Amino acid sequence: MAGIISAVRKHSKAAEAGIKAGETLCSVNNTKARDIIDLSFLAADNQITLQIKDNKGNIRDVHITKEYDEDLGMEFEEAVFDNVRCCANKCIFCFVDQMIPGMRKTLYVRDDDYRLSFLYGNFITLTNLTDADFERIIKTHLSPLYISVHATDPEIRSEMMKNKFAGELMDKLNKLLDAGISVHVQVVCCPDYNDGKVLEKTFKDLYKLAPMVETMAVVPVGLTKNRAKLHPLRCFTKAEAEKLVTAVSKWQVKCRKEINKTFIYLGDEFYILADKPLPKAEGYDGFEQLENGIGLSRVFLDEWEVLAKKGKTKLSDIPYTILVGESACRILSPLLDQFNKKHKTKHRIIGVKNKFFGDQVNVTGLLTGEDLFNAVDSSENIILPTLVINKDNLFLDDMSLKEFKTKRTGKVELAHDAKELYSIL
Repeated sequence: MAGIISAVRKHSKAAEAGIKAGETLCSVNNTKARDIIDLSFLAADNQITLQIKDNKGNIRDVHITKEYDEDLGMEFEEAVFDNVRCCANKCIFCFVDQMIPGMRKTLYVRDDDYRLSFLYGNFITLTNLTDADFERIIKTHLSPLYISVHATDPEIRSEMMKNKFAGELMDKLNKLLDAGISVHVQVVCCPDYNDGKVLEKTFKDLYKLAPMVETMAVVPVGLTKNRAKLHPLRCFTKAEAEKLVTAVSKWQVKCRKEINKTFIYLGDEFYILADKPLPKAEGYDGFEQLENGIGLSRVFLDEWEVLAKKGKTKLSDIPYTILVGESACRILSPLLDQFNKKHKTKHRIIGVKNKFFGDQVNVTGLLTGEDLFNAVDSSENIILPTLVINKDNLFLDDMSLKEFKTKRTGKVELAHDAKELYSIL
């Protein structure tokens, strides 16, 4: 149980004490820290002693004097020092089970760790929490947490998650809420399982618990081509998406009237599939589940609209091809058409087919380097969304951005959001 230090901020207390990246934090005041949450509590004092192990295995004590809440200036390879708590469920819709074999190991990790939920907004199921875990969550007030609900009906949730303890959700949820721990929840919606009347019951059960249940997101199940021997599932049809959007819209009106908040939000894919307009920005109440894909398209559209209304624009003299997923292409194509018409430019946008995961996967973030590379001629000047690469500049198929660029003769630009894309154009 130790934390590997990945970086030490210049002029910080850790740097002044001679602590270096690559070394390991073993303990604080003779107490082992399980994670950075423990570290924040253990180090909240004026005088602390860190036990540090260097790259050669030598251990030394480092004494530090600081302000009570002053940050030490250390970053760690992982937020959890005692191994991430993994998922014990066998969910019928699990995306990890559908991953293509032979990819990097981190893509197969099924984390179900309440600490990552508090720190980073990872969704957890509550099926693996012990009494000690509940005690720690409540004692240290780890709030809010992010919970994967899927269904509040005990039998249906247990059936979908293939875990007999999954049916205990409401008791565990109420235990947290009663202790002042608020939550954001999500439903991975699967046709014929937890849509329709089941989804309506889930909404009503959770809505009764507002405002401690702060938001409820409903996202469609994602299915790859790698489903041999897995539970039979299918994607939503256009008609089913229309029906779901209509039903949820009525619930949203009720929520806004009663609590002045939309409360339940749909993933962008539902609106795109149903060919329905996205809600306005105010309908997302501050985009509290943006990282879950709730409202990403609306944020982009509104940012683009603001930019498009500005006066003089310095135009690129290079025609670009923008590569995105097929879903995003339907949202962005009209914007680019208007841009080209207004400025007499010849940029274009392509919705790239996902041959790696299968044609039912149409989101941009799951496009691989190979599929993107093969989508256009290597001489074309292209713009890629930054979400197709990770922090190490690797695509999902482990192709590096450097390799991608080397194999092309045309320019490769990266855009994080509407502002960056507009700036390049």
